[in-house]
Amino acid sequence: MSAANVVRLRSMPVEPVKPKPPGRRSNAEHGRTRPYLTEAEVLKLVSAARKRSRYGVRDAAAILLAYRHGLRVSELVGLQWSQIDLSQGRLAVSRLKGSDDSTHPIQGDELRLLRQLRRDRPETRHVFVSERGDVPPRREWFNKLLARTAIEAGMPPGLVHPHALRHGTGYKLANDGADTRSIQLYLGHRQIQHTVRYTKLSERAFAGFKWRPSS
Repeated sequence: MSAANVVRLRSMPVEPVKPKPPGRRSNAEHGRTRPYLTEAEVLKLVSAARKRSRYGVRDAAAILLAYRHGLRVSELVGLQWSQIDLSQGRLAVSRLKGSDDSTHPIQGDELRLLRQLRRDRPETRHVFVSERGDVPPRREWFNKLLARTAIEAGMPPGLVHPHALRHGTGYKLANDGADTRSIQLYLGHRQIQHTVRYTKLSERAFAGFKWRPSS
């Protein structure tokens, strides 16, 4: 290698290693073996929350809506009844963080919980309200709700967190055969690379694999 090449290599800028955002830890550091919850696990959480005498309907509805519609915590706690059409079974999802809005169908089990919630609090604008009246609860409310419900359901608390519900949405849709573009629209991703992770996690690509004894 010539002296000129050595100088050229030494003068090339070195790409700095980007530090993790403050306070953010990896899934491994949290003790999580995977970043998503399965549908069976979510329904187990919903069932455990539903058994509460005072806030069972509210808590179960919050968990199920967050999962079925891939809602971030801020999107969930900010839900208003004006976004929900109970007669037609539609939810106008208002996304945050620069994501795209969309309209989702509401399934029957969600509708039953929402209708009961509406009957219990017919005067409120917000779907989920705090003890202070018709104002949405803080984000910490849902974090604590999930942690408490995980313990009641006998699940590892480290596995159950708000974003595991949103990741579970993408994983479920990919595993059911939804195409990447449809999942992108459903979750409101502006960039499709954020959606591709779910097709990578899905075992659907390996469904045709057959393990046979060697001859």
